[in-house]
Amino acid sequence: MKTSLPFKYIVSVKRDKYYVVFDFKDDNGKRQRRWVGTGLPSKSTKKVLNEKVDELVAQFYEDYCSGKATKPREKIKKNTKNAEFLNRTLSAKSSAFAFTQFLSYWLDAIKPTVSDTTYESYTHVIRKTTEYFDEKYPNLMLNEITALQIQQFYNDKYNSGLTANTIKHYHANIHKALKYAVKMDWLPNNPSEKTELPKLKKFQANFYNAEELAELFKAFKGDRLELVVHIAAYYGMRRSEVLGLKWDCIDFDRKKITIRRKLIYRMGETGDELFLDEELKTKASVRTLPLIPHIEAMLKERFFLEQYYSNLLKDDFDHTFDGFVCRDSFGKIITPNYTSQHFQIVIAKNNLRYIRFHDLRHSCASLLLANGVPMKAIQEWLGHSTFNITADFYSHLEYSSKIASAETIAKIFSNDDESSLKK
Repeated sequence: MKTSLPFKYIVSVKRDKYYVVFDFKDDNGKRQRRWVGTGLPSKSTKKVLNEKVDELVAQFYEDYCSGKATKPREKIKKNTKNAEFLNRTLSAKSSAFAFTQFLSYWLDAIKPTVSDTTYESYTHVIRKTTEYFDEKYPNLMLNEITALQIQQFYNDKYNSGLTANTIKHYHANIHKALKYAVKMDWLPNNPSEKTELPKLKKFQANFYNAEELAELFKAFKGDRLELVVHIAAYYGMRRSEVLGLKWDCIDFDRKKITIRRKLIYRMGETGDELFLDEELKTKASVRTLPLIPHIEAMLKERFFLEQYYSNLLKDDFDHTFDGFVCRDSFGKIITPNYTSQHFQIVIAKNNLRYIRFHDLRHSCASLLLANGVPMKAIQEWLGHSTFNITADFYSHLEYSSKIASAETIAKIFSNDDESSLKK
């Protein structure tokens, strides 16, 4: 596990028991490895395991800083209460962590509990937060952080041009990190709870109507992204879900398509790298939908062409991403960045109204609503985790209920008018 701590650690299983394995150098510069038992069986829940791992890492950090852990051939004494460590952390004179060091520690601590996509998002936010505090408040300790300093951070970021929604993401990460510090008894309270956030602007989805989508499909006829664009528009899939489709998700016999993976970029040792996440963010995101005949025909054609070009090009055909649906005729995977960038190039070249690739998802939802599909069914089609998310995005587009209301009002006033005439 990568960590900003002066040592590394991983969680491992031996004889059906969980252990935390610490990797560090002793006072002689010699690499050492210590196995510390958690006392938990391998069937323990993730929550219980994470709490125990956090406790042992905190204890080892104390022993490392005091020199106990780094003395050659000296065993680490186990102290589950960590009383001395916690008292020192909470004292006004010193803290075990600098504030920015603590943020990095928290990031490592929660990594096993979140998806890769969420972790990448957290990493970006924490990196930006760390850069700010290291520059403006160098050597700020965890127990010295105040609500005023956090508020100034939000204000400065907002004044630099960031949106209220982005500030909300910064706040969510800082709040979670400091909540963790309170839970570990490293802080008496969470100072971020005293801050104020800028007012959020209600999101208004941008979308194409049926005529505009027809023009869009015409513009992408024969293009490398043709299949990608059609799937996104017909199913309202996210970009990562479309690109993460594999042939084992397509059931031509039962006429079904299953969305259960996503292709994303994540930070690697040499920069951004492609990563296939086998787990979507929520259970609702994993969904099986009917195979629409138009998409079925396009998929069958793509499958045939893939076999044809593979046989034709032989060694020149790229087999690195065999099994993926969205590839070009040379076997190259279609990447997330290429999808967004090329999409913009094509719509600009064809003088189409500007939308983002993700707005194809909103276009799908708006067309379903316009044709009387219930909001609950749209939630399931799009894979939203809650009904509220769907309603927040699209309630202003629900024409059928508004038409029914208008007809009711008209009928009421019409009856009143008739009654007054009879009098």
